[in-house]
Amino acid sequence: MVRPRKARCVRGEVSVSYFKPQGIPLRRLEEVVLNRDEFEAIRLYAHEDLNQTDAAKQMDISQPTFARIIEKANKKIAQAIVEGKAIKIEQIEKG
Repeated sequence: MVRPRKARCVRGEVSVSYFKPQGIPLRRLEEVVLNRDEFEAIRLYAHEDLNQTDAAKQMDISQPTFARIIEKANKKIAQAIVEGKAIKIEQIEKG
């Protein structure tokens, strides 16, 4: 039986929905999707400069779970940079 997924606390606001290579129309680019958990992990760890334990506490998840999320996010960002893809950032659904 699969364990139910625990709700994660995401506080960071997303001010943009895409990053892309300059000079190439978005419609011509492949994209990688950074979900809200991955965005929040990057924000806390890289932008807010929290260690993994403190960042995991902020998201109300375990440190090993945080480590898996941050690793997945880093791979997606690296793929986009190396392969020239757009990064789409998921937005929170309103309503």
